[in-house]
Amino acid sequence: MAVTRTFSIIKPDATRRNLTGGVTKMLEDAGLRVVASKRIQMTKEQAEGFYAVHSERPFFNDLVSFMISGPVVVQVLEGEDAVKANRDIMGATNPADAAEGTIRKTYAESIEANSVHGSDSDENAKIEIDYFFKPEEIVG
Repeated sequence: MAVTRTFSIIKPDATRRNLTGGVTKMLEDAGLRVVASKRIQMTKEQAEGFYAVHSERPFFNDLVSFMISGPVVVQVLEGEDAVKANRDIMGATNPADAAEGTIRKTYAESIEANSVHGSDSDENAKIEIDYFFKPEEIVG
């Protein structure tokens, strides 16, 4: 398997509870390496652009409002089959369905406030990484 990159967001519910270090440790313990990271306050325009694929869905406005409700930590992660590794350690979107030892089982407050976002494919990882990071900000 090849070393690849993926994108991750530590969401406002987790940063509000000071869980950035705990989440990052779980990512690193799962074999992922943080090669770029920054704490930002996402603007409404950034959130709407990032989640544009969901713009017609009934939860879109609530999602945007949630993502701008506090700081987030955006990260580029690197490792063997990084997208799959990240999705495995994140756990199911609904924390009630997430496996023990996953980020969402450990930290999520609800299906909406589920602490993390991760790319769902290598193609989307590249798009999402490029949305928040310049190439020179990624050092690995």
